[in-house]
Amino acid sequence: MATVKRALLFINLHKDNAQQVADEIREELSRNHIETRDCAFTGKPDKDVQGKYDLAFSLGGDGTVLYAARSMAPLGVPIFPINLGTLGFIAAVHPDEWVQVFNWWMEGKIGISRRFMLEVTVEREGRTVARGSCLNDTVISASGIAKIIRLKVESETLVPHEYMRLGKYRSDGLIVATPTGSTAYSVSAGGPILDPEMEALIINPVCPFTLSNRPIVVPAREAVIVEVEAEQRSGVLLTLDGQVTEPLEPGDRVYIKQAPYEAQLIASDRCGFYKALRTKLSWSGGPDA
Repeated sequence: MATVKRALLFINLHKDNAQQVADEIREELSRNHIETRDCAFTGKPDKDVQGKYDLAFSLGGDGTVLYAARSMAPLGVPIFPINLGTLGFIAAVHPDEWVQVFNWWMEGKIGISRRFMLEVTVEREGRTVARGSCLNDTVISASGIAKIIRLKVESETLVPHEYMRLGKYRSDGLIVATPTGSTAYSVSAGGPILDPEMEALIINPVCPFTLSNRPIVVPAREAVIVEVEAEQRSGVLLTLDGQVTEPLEPGDRVYIKQAPYEAQLIASDRCGFYKALRTKLSWSGGPDA
């Protein structure tokens, strides 16, 4: 059985019923002698979360879960994702059923889906200038409109600091996605859909100049290194989960590898993932077919 004494509520105030659901959660947890604290936001979620918690609730859509994961995964705090938007791939619990699902989890009847995350480091002239993490994807793209960027991509072998060249890309951008993120930007760019509990990376060029440049899947244990070529003239932008951005310069090297921690998602198992796939992509006529 789970023990929860203090919980954090990530509340996306853009959702019409977010405050109402948050009030219900506070009331229910108070009856169970669980202390709560809010992390409410509108617009871009960028608050620095402080404090010690046993559980975090995500009230919003998949984007709110991504924010919660970047904040809570390094602390080992599980996330209870309540979906307040359309059917999500990550946020799966309906607001009307959260109490029952929460009680099942507290009683040990529901497990946790562990999703690996990416740790991203930017090096410039031998020094680290930025570091972050993401659950869905890392995207390197032009900061302007309709600009082609030049990138060199390598993959680290099992021998530390030994790299194999994957190629040079001239494209609108490059996506490095996790299996969780395979159903996000990557699939729109023609990438494969992976089971969310796999451990692999998708390297997916966006609108490549050379049509033979196709998405590839590599083992998660191998780091991916993306270098902005020195000949690059237009601006380049690094984006994590579509929420955190960092400008890049020619010669910058972006190291992307499996993070030393995982996102722990309650009631976001593989069955829910495939149900969302059937519904969103109209496979076999719908979710009940």
